[in-house]
Amino acid sequence: MTSMSDADVVAAVRDFVERIDALDPPPGAPAVALLHLRSGRMQASLALSAPVARALVSALAAYREPRDRGRCEHCGGRRIDEHFLCLDCGRPNGVFGQILLERAAGYEEPKELDPGSG
Repeated sequence: MTSMSDADVVAAVRDFVERIDALDPPPGAPAVALLHLRSGRMQASLALSAPVARALVSALAAYREPRDRGRCEHCGGRRIDEHFLCLDCGRPNGVFGQILLERAAGYEEPKELDPGSG
């Protein structure tokens, strides 16, 4: 992941607000919410019109974190790794995780080929 500066965070939210606000004239529509944002030394107070507030809520609800693989069926933890193992309790998660664990347990290294055959 690329690193973000404090200014990037504030600028991204400010740009989002301005992009949505520009679609609903007249400018200066009454604010339904005020968002105070601070990242390091950068800060902004942004007035959110109803369309901007709806767009922000919708964008946040629609976001899916690629690392989020759901909850562990055993302990309820949220830290499932790419191998379907729970990083909290160490158990495989779900049917696929269980199958992977069973297959890995029964895995045998293939025998080396005889260099004289072939």
